[in-house]
Amino acid sequence: MDKNIKILLVEDAGVMRQMEIKTLNSLGYTNIVEAENGVDAVDYLKDNPEIDLIISDWNMPEMDGFELLKWVRGNQPTAAIPFLMATGRGEKKEVEKANEAGVSSFISKPFNKDELQEKINEAFGIKTESNADKKKEPRITSGGKVRIKAIHIQITDHLTLGVMKHLIKKGELNPKHFELETECMPSWNTVAKALEDGSADVAFILAPLAMDLYNYGVPLRLVLFAHKNGSCCVRNKTGGDDSHGADFFRGKSFYIPHTMSIHNMLGHIFFRNIGLNPGVTGQKGVDVEFEVVAPIKMPEFLAGNPDASGYLVAEPLGTKAIASGIAELQFLSSELWENHPCCVVAFQEELINNYPDAVKEFTEMLVYSGKFIEQKPSMAAEIAVDFLDPKKELGLKVPILKNVLTEPKGIKTNNLYPVVQDLDFIQRYMHDKMGIGSIIDLNKFVDKRFADQVCSESDKSAAKSYVSEIDLASKAKALLEKSDSDGRDSKTKAVLNMEGKYLRFSLGNEHYGIEILKIIEIIRLIPITPVPNTSPYVKGVINLRGNIVPVIDLRLKLNMPEKEYDDKTRIVIVEDEVDGLLIRVGLIVEEVEAVYDVKASEIENAPDFGNSDSDEYIMALAKTESAIFILLNMGVILKPEKYQKAG
Repeated sequence: MDKNIKILLVEDAGVMRQMEIKTLNSLGYTNIVEAENGVDAVDYLKDNPEIDLIISDWNMPEMDGFELLKWVRGNQPTAAIPFLMATGRGEKKEVEKANEAGVSSFISKPFNKDELQEKINEAFGIKTESNADKKKEPRITSGGKVRIKAIHIQITDHLTLGVMKHLIKKGELNPKHFELETECMPSWNTVAKALEDGSADVAFILAPLAMDLYNYGVPLRLVLFAHKNGSCCVRNKTGGDDSHGADFFRGKSFYIPHTMSIHNMLGHIFFRNIGLNPGVTGQKGVDVEFEVVAPIKMPEFLAGNPDASGYLVAEPLGTKAIASGIAELQFLSSELWENHPCCVVAFQEELINNYPDAVKEFTEMLVYSGKFIEQKPSMAAEIAVDFLDPKKELGLKVPILKNVLTEPKGIKTNNLYPVVQDLDFIQRYMHDKMGIGSIIDLNKFVDKRFADQVCSESDKSAAKSYVSEIDLASKAKALLEKSDSDGRDSKTKAVLNMEGKYLRFSLGNEHYGIEILKIIEIIRLIPITPVPNTSPYVKGVINLRGNIVPVIDLRLKLNMPEKEYDDKTRIVIVEDEVDGLLIRVGLIVEEVEAVYDVKASEIENAPDFGNSDSDEYIMALAKTESAIFILLNMGVILKPEKYQKAG
């Protein structure tokens, strides 16, 4: 594929456009022309029809992507230009509509670079090897068991699979009929594609998305719920907007993970019942514009876009944003609809028909794993860190996962029995009130045979639907101005990233703490080479086994009077990422004391010492049973000024 092609990128959302340009650049495409909507694109194409590829969003003001597609195909100089529709409208019927209008390729947001390259190839008629084309492993393993490949994404909704995998590996569960293979997928699109091409046997997938796939002929059957509850709505703290109530969200964007998601539906219910009109760009009278963003990208997008009001997504991505200080809690999804379904466990019909014993055993072990999470949340949180963040791209910590799993109104995995009435409420609300999706025969789609065999009678009797649209409306209004007086500990969520082990040390009469994970080593005072033209607190540099490390006197950095060094003086070598750079610095402290394990409940807001220069270096105050000390904000202290990045 020629990387020098000229691409016209048509996207109204500036943040999304920059993300897509970045993705294209990472693939080697740099000759990119930008347009903010269909009108801008048409104006450009009239004078510059020599474009090699058009990539256009669907939902845009003035002229949307579908109208642009029809204009391009009806205009002789541009009629043959490959046209890739990139949109958050992930329904199958939208794909068919675009195909009928002459689209060359169609990709649903959110997407990654590999998906985008594949769809660019498809737009040019270049066939890319798909999972369906690859040689499959034999269905029966050498051990005589059925090979089952299960797929998921990086959310706690899918932790039952991770726990089951862990328990099998540890020998606590011993399947007789199947061998388990799991794969963490980068997006909902890849999950859907793997089910369509048959490269996955079972998927943990959004219930509305699974129903949409079934409606368009993908031979799936819903066997279990993957969980209940477990999502979080947060509002942006980074934009400086002090508006209250509905006005905070008015005229802004709001992120959801997929069009065919419970999050889209719950967001619609919430905003509609607080007097706003949610929808997509280009629709008339929309007060809150829904944008589809990959779950793992939501915190980054929210922090970088003051025009985004917030998002509704599966945990731990809500709590992580709160703990990172970029968002605050609006509501937990169960506060709007208690015990609602979200993700489901969908099997290929072929596997169910040919290997029912393996499916039953898989279902039984998944139910067991769900109860394990409820009974042992601390252990489940440790399992979750590696299962949900194997490449460490989310930066998940055990305290965040434990908080999510023990939140009284959070995710529930102890009863996975499927409730058909709830699924029917979802499909009818989305179809009748939102104009998306289709009505399917749920009695054919939901296969309760295995759940009936492995779930207890108490689980089956407890799995009943109590939802009504009137109830949801009244709860939505109450949640708008909800305070923390109901017992939710938002304060604890806000300091979860600070929980951990800290080195306590002294400077004069004050005691401070640095997170152990940021400490490389602690050394005695060694000769320091002065560096001219630096701040007074920069004492110079040391040669640490061939690495030149700048050294600062922490007393002087904190605006304390200078003091002579003695035999208790130490240099604490710390390292942290600051503005994308890995900074290593030596901090001179008077005396190193001990390491303390600090819980979130033991952390309080930073005290005000009346010195704005020093106060910014202070992150919080730790009050354990045996010690009180100030937690330092290393990201601020290590910001490069006169000293340079360590070599």
